[in-house]
Amino acid sequence: MILVARRFEFSMWLIELFRAVEQALGKREIIAEDLGYMSDTVRQLVRDSGFPGMKVLEFAFDSRDTGSASDYLPHNYPVNSVAYTGTHDNETLVSWYQTVTDAERAMVRDYLYDYATPEEQLYKSMIALILRSAAATCIIPMQDWLGLDNSARINKPSTVGQNWRWRLKKTQLTKKLQKEICQLTTRYGRMNWA
Repeated sequence: MILVARRFEFSMWLIELFRAVEQALGKREIIAEDLGYMSDTVRQLVRDSGFPGMKVLEFAFDSRDTGSASDYLPHNYPVNSVAYTGTHDNETLVSWYQTVTDAERAMVRDYLYDYATPEEQLYKSMIALILRSAAATCIIPMQDWLGLDNSARINKPSTVGQNWRWRLKKTQLTKKLQKEICQLTTRYGRMNWA
């Protein structure tokens, strides 16, 4: 009972801190990094804060990354969330799919209800999946739009020396890819004309 009370007090203290920062700095766009092992306390804190939480598609199917896979299945994304295929700290979508177990790859196929798309093109189905989610915002790293492997990975946590080196080359953003991005973001109401 004491632990529950202390968690509640800590949560209330954090909410008060968030409100004080907002009062001092004004309303800011903030995303709550609610990744990893989620507890009911953390879920409630994110709801109470009003900040959108992060929903990373890879976490829904990868037993290495989370203990709360259902939180990351796109049909469970709340509107007040930001959906990602992966973040700068994750493998690219293509390499991630290649490194998960056969059972996890089967779960992806089953969830997509897509058994026909060639494996090398499946990343496109996964991108479309999060674009169709209820999340108010979707972020897809360029490496995933391009279907690149981990040679284009941005960051590998807890390592130094080889991070933050990948750069998009002008030739990679082809007219064909630009058209595809435009079509998908328009189709799923994600086009930001502002």
